[in-house]
Amino acid sequence: MTEMTAAEPLAVRMRRRARLVLALRLAVLVVLVAGWELGVRFGLIDPFFFGQPSGIVLKLIDWTQNGTSIGPLWKQVWVTIYEAGAGFLIGAVLGVLCGIALGRNHLLSDVFSIYIKVANSIPRVVLGSIFIVALGLGAASKIALAVVMVFFVVFANAFQGVREADKNLIANARILGASPWQVTTSVVIPSALSWILASLHVSFGFALVGAIVGEFLGAREGMGLLIATAQGSFDSNGVFAAMIVIAVVALAAEWLLTALENRLLTWRPETNVHE
Repeated sequence: MTEMTAAEPLAVRMRRRARLVLALRLAVLVVLVAGWELGVRFGLIDPFFFGQPSGIVLKLIDWTQNGTSIGPLWKQVWVTIYEAGAGFLIGAVLGVLCGIALGRNHLLSDVFSIYIKVANSIPRVVLGSIFIVALGLGAASKIALAVVMVFFVVFANAFQGVREADKNLIANARILGASPWQVTTSVVIPSALSWILASLHVSFGFALVGAIVGEFLGAREGMGLLIATAQGSFDSNGVFAAMIVIAVVALAAEWLLTALENRLLTWRPETNVHE
């Protein structure tokens, strides 16, 4: 009875705080958009350079109903999601595997660390140009750039997560007769899981950036090409409209990753609610 009584106020506080956060988020959005629109109408903001919220909404409606200058809007969105999603999955898997392997093996870490640092220092725009020359204007070059963008973020977190694993737990597992593989899968990886999942939240955004930059450099379709086309015709409303579509995709991906994290890390203790 006592536990139920204590849990009810906590649930109420959590719901109240969630409503407060949502209300404040909406208030900030309304203030920004209204200020932007009023600034344009009163001549304080030049719509040629910065667009206009009402014009952006009309542009989104036009794209939805009549399509864009390079094809249907849904197709451009799907192409970019496919390229970013494929690059995200490949880069995340490679980053996790390499991070765990080098984190667990000091010899491999010493040998390959210099090459990873050199590869990470290469500007992504240069890599994008190389991939387009080597792989063409299709999806492969954009996926390759997205893989590179994701790999280093996930690798760094996986590597550090493995190195930060509790040494006492590892020692106890070895005393109990666990093999190196069992130590890795039963102790090290669960310890590094929080690090890895934290990197995934950031890395999908990098995957989107990689896909869009690749499309911007050279593509036949996609949101990056749509932005480049709008930029070429000095259509600032079109640029902002495309950015809003990309932001919606990124928020949807963030929601999915948060749900996955909550599913995989159910063993974590709940954090306190700060009022």
